[in-house]
Amino acid sequence: MRDLSQDSRWLSINTATVRRQRGAEVPLARIIDQCAEHGIRAISPWRDQVAAAGLDAVARQLRALDMQLSGYCRGGFYPAADAAGLRAALDDNRRAIDEAKALDAPCLVLVVGALPGALEGKPAYKSIARARGEVRDGIAASLEYARSVGMPLAIEPLHPMQAADRACINTLEHALDLCDELDPDRTSMLGVALDAYHCWWDPKLEAQTARAGRDRLLAYHVCDWLTPTRDLLSDRGMMGDGVIELRQLRGWVEAAGYAGHCEVEIFSTLDWWQRDGDETLRICIERHRSVV
Repeated sequence: MRDLSQDSRWLSINTATVRRQRGAEVPLARIIDQCAEHGIRAISPWRDQVAAAGLDAVARQLRALDMQLSGYCRGGFYPAADAAGLRAALDDNRRAIDEAKALDAPCLVLVVGALPGALEGKPAYKSIARARGEVRDGIAASLEYARSVGMPLAIEPLHPMQAADRACINTLEHALDLCDELDPDRTSMLGVALDAYHCWWDPKLEAQTARAGRDRLLAYHVCDWLTPTRDLLSDRGMMGDGVIELRQLRGWVEAAGYAGHCEVEIFSTLDWWQRDGDETLRICIERHRSVV
């Protein structure tokens, strides 16, 4: 395993981690500057933040600070109630691919979607099999365009608690099965984003991580699972504050050939989003060196 205890070269901050500070939304430009001030050289921004700041302005700021991306959040959400919705999802993913390319991201992370309308409490249908079929077809279509511009796609399996509303791909095995179907030659254009929060519980995780290998492991996200969890979406823990065996998991990931960033992604309405961003970033650096 790599020794992360002496520096932060392999630390990346998913900008969701500090998008709210002291309870208020913070502009992406300020988040990028804060990371640079703390010596953090990589981020993974969200599309809505980039849109608010302006794609060209974000690209210029990243270049000026010599900062790179560990990924781009996010594409996906393919299922839809009708043909027009399916076409709109493909068009949006094409735009996401273009944005990721403009920012020189190593991959576009896909949160694939599930029952359309479920996030609003009004699912258009209840067939998760249909949703998974629409996800498969959507990724296949996006992959064709992604190949043409050279932007790898990283499927992120989400915890089963989010199978109805956010992602109907819920295990690393399922994601890899889809990769093998759509990219049988393992071209490194289709792989996975392994998020410790979503996958830590899986009894097949070690074997499936080894199966993924270097060419499928495109991103690695870390935080911790708190007990009790107070909110299914926005109560992630700082690394070391929960029950995930993070050092063991990184050992599996690196044994499989991954040598990229450990991207800290924490949604925390009740805790970290109420704190000063500089405090959060300092603790991210400390825990990256001592826990991850």
